[in-house]
Amino acid sequence: MSSTTNGTNDGAGGEGASGADGTRPVVPRPAIPSQDDRNPDTRSGAGWLGAGRAARRAHTRAVIHQASSVLLGYPDEVFFERLPLAARAAAELPRSQARTDLLEFCEHASTTPELALAEHYVEVFDLRRRRALHMTYYTDGDTRRRGHALAEVKRVYAEAGWRVSARELSDHLAVVLEFAARGDAEAGQELLVNFRPGLDLLSRSLGEHGTPYARVVDAVRYTLPAPRRADEERVRRLAQEGPPAEDVGMEPYGARPRVPLPLTDITGRPR
Repeated sequence: MSSTTNGTNDGAGGEGASGADGTRPVVPRPAIPSQDDRNPDTRSGAGWLGAGRAARRAHTRAVIHQASSVLLGYPDEVFFERLPLAARAAAELPRSQARTDLLEFCEHASTTPELALAEHYVEVFDLRRRRALHMTYYTDGDTRRRGHALAEVKRVYAEAGWRVSARELSDHLAVVLEFAARGDAEAGQELLVNFRPGLDLLSRSLGEHGTPYARVVDAVRYTLPAPRRADEERVRRLAQEGPPAEDVGMEPYGARPRVPLPLTDITGRPR
């Protein structure tokens, strides 16, 4: 998985520097390096101060999505290399609850021993306790429909020219977030909205577990529109009934044992 985010930075000329026409120069923004060593997006626009309100909102949302993508990755050596840059990008966000949540998690991650954080990650994100990072698990469970759902997510990526590493499932939240930040913002946001019931249940489950990872998921949820009544009803049903179970291929005298769809660990760690 790759992760890059643009923040803001002081220019070489200092805060008060200006051009010959009295305007401030466009200030380059530092980027969180890609975890697969791809170059970050360095395209420049009209500049932060000159951008319209919609552009500023889009920039803020992209930073939140990209920083969250990094922070939801397995805490290995690459994670800790990116952590200071993710924290810096979060610190330069406008004041908001999402900014506070991301900074609090960064502080937790930077002060927790690496081995302890890795063990905590493995313990927290558990399918059986509805704390999965694979979003189609909430919509399709371990049913045969999940394969079609994964293929649909891949189709969205492909139409945007976005490729996912073969070792990564396309519905992993960190992957979806990076696509929303660096691939296609509109299509990525639509995916996140469609996965909202799962995100809301994940947030609830993480909060009940008492893990700081709940703050990262909550920061993502703040970038979404207000939930509709139908979304709230889906979350209620998910909490009560759990993800869908296989309902085809039943034998006359009992159910055929279900074989869960194999999950590809985005860290590449053996299971």
